[in-house]
Formats: sequence, C-alpha cells, structure tokens
Amino acid sequence: MSLELSIVMPCLNEAETIAICVEKAKAFMQKNNIKGEVVIGDNGSTDGSQEIAEKLGAIVINVEKKGYGNASRGAIEGSKGKYIITADTDDSHDILNLNLFIEKLREGFDLVMGNRFKGVTNKDSMPFLHRYVGNPVLTFVGNLFFKTNIGDFHCGLRGFTREAYNKMELSTTGMEFASEIVVKASMLDLNITEVPTTVFPAGRSREAHLRTFPDGWRHLRFLLLYSPKWLFLIPGILFMLIGIIGTFVTMLNNNNEAARWIPLFAGLFLISFQFVVFYALTKIYATNHGLIPRKKGYNKLFLYFTLERGLLVGLFFTIIGFVLYYLGFKEGIDINQTLKTIVPVTIVMVLGIQLILFSFFFSILGLKDDSN
Repeated sequence: MSLELSIVMPCLNEAETIAICVEKAKAFMQKNNIKGEVVIGDNGSTDGSQEIAEKLGAIVINVEKKGYGNASRGAIEGSKGKYIITADTDDSHDILNLNLFIEKLREGFDLVMGNRFKGVTNKDSMPFLHRYVGNPVLTFVGNLFFKTNIGDFHCGLRGFTREAYNKMELSTTGMEFASEIVVKASMLDLNITEVPTTVFPAGRSREAHLRTFPDGWRHLRFLLLYSPKWLFLIPGILFMLIGIIGTFVTMLNNNNEAARWIPLFAGLFLISFQFVVFYALTKIYATNHGLIPRKKGYNKLFLYFTLERGLLVGLFFTIIGFVLYYLGFKEGIDINQTLKTIVPVTIVMVLGIQLILFSFFFSILGLKDDSN
C-alpha cells in the first residue's frame, strides 16, 4: 500500500520529547485519514531515544555521520511517502496542525515552507538574537541572492514532494541543510510557497544543539558559496569601475599630489579583475560538479568564449602594453609622468597575461568527461 506522507524528524538525545512528537505526528495522520509513517533519523543517541520511538511505531534510521543535515537526509532517504514533512524532535513545532502543508502539496507545490513570524507568537519560543537578528538577516540575504520571497528561511517545519527532493540532490551535513533546501528549490525553479505555523518553546531541559554564531556562519557561508555572483562578480565589477574611474581622473590631473593615487587605483582594478575571473571559474566548476543546476545557456558559453579568442584578446593587450612601455620610457624619466604612464601600461600588460592564463584554465574546466 503506497504512503502519502512521511513525517521525518532528525534526533540526537531527545528522550524527553521524542515520544510526544511521534504521538502528535501519528495523531495528525489518523485524524485526517492520511496514510503515512513517522521516520526518525537518529544521529547516535545514547539516552534511549531510539527505543522510545520504536515502541510508539516510528521507523528509526540509524545515521552514523554526525550533523543535522546527515540525520535529516538519512531519514528522508529511508522514508517512502509521496510527500515529506520535516520537523524537529524537541516538541517546538506544531505537528498536530499540518493541514496547510498537505493542502499546498496536494495543490501541486514542490516546497511548502513554514513561517513562524506569521503564526502565533509564543514567549521564549525563539531566542532574541535568532528572532530579531540572525533569522531576519539571513532571510534577507537568501532572498536577495536567490530571488526568493520567503519570510522565514530557516523554519525547520517544511514539506516537499519526493520528486522535488530527488531533483534537489541535497548534500550539506549540518544546520545549513535548512538553507540548501530553499536555495536548490529556487535554482531549479520549483514551485515554492509558505504557510503560517506556530512555534513553541522547546520541551527539553538541556541546551539546544543549535549554536548561534557558528551555525549562523555556516548558513551565511553556504549562501555566499552558492551565489558566486554576489561573492565575486558584483564586488569585482564595482571595484573595477572605481579603479578605472580613479585611474583616469588622476591621469588627467596635473597635480603631483594626485599621482600618488594611481598605483592604488591600478592595484584595485587588477584585484577586481581577479574577482570577476574567480566568478567565472567558480560558476563553471560548480556547474560541472553538480553543485548548482546546469542552465539552458550554459553550453553556449563555451561557443562564444573559446580558447583561441581568449588568447587573441590576451595577446593583443600584452603587445599594446609593451608598445606603450617603449613609448613611455622613450620620453625620458620623470616621476610624475612615469606614474601616469607606466602604471596604467603595467595594468594593460598584466591584464593581457591574466587573460591568456584564464583562457587556458577556462577551457580546461569546460572539457567534458568522456566517461559520462
């Protein structure tokens, strides 16, 4: 008999609350006549959490590799439902009221996010820094980077179809797993929506596994690494414009004091060019290794930018640089004139050589694996 729903919960030493979580999940499905299962991804509990869950009829998947993401993926991959809803085992999620999640999944949405800020607010349900600083900031960054419109990027209560899960090919091991689901769904253009949900204070007496600053950084680092455009391209273009404009302004200024700024702007331009190069290389590497989805126009990139074209452009810049070097020294040595002539000329030469090297590496990254 096929199952419609799998309620999946990662667990690490949650003996105090796992029973109530399993009972709530089963009660919800029974009340709403849903054929389903409760699957626990146990991450090495030593307090008897596994036995408690099994006695209540839950399926327990033992996941050896530590981490919230590992435990979640282990449980999901061991489940059988058409739809999957993830929740925590600390009794903080409103598992008895999952109707909105089921309705949206049945309507055809691929990912249904819970929004704790639109639900009933309970005192002490979220630490102050999480509610007013960490979550809003990371949610803003996530929406900006990946063009989503999610109000709560990190709510652990969320639902998705098995088909969507298989498409996302999730791989993160820790708390950033919550961000990866939204990011991958967005990059794959899956149908995403959100519904209000209530969050309660955790029912356990021990401290939470979540570490505010280390786990917050893991989320931010993940968002940056999966968005090379914001990490490399946009800062690169911005600083490149500053470098170009600054160099030309100082070159046109006859004031000797202005000449001291030329090396600074020249260096800024070259550094910013490296940012743009790293964007291109990172994008290609991530696409070829399945870290980000391959877009339709990806293969055309290698038709427009070929090794031969890159070498010609790089060689052109290098030759122009040598010629301008010769003309600059031919005019005689004047410190002010040297700065205004030689430094920009050096930029042109170095840029040409960098383009040649980049073209070779770009082409190497674009090589197809004959074994596939």
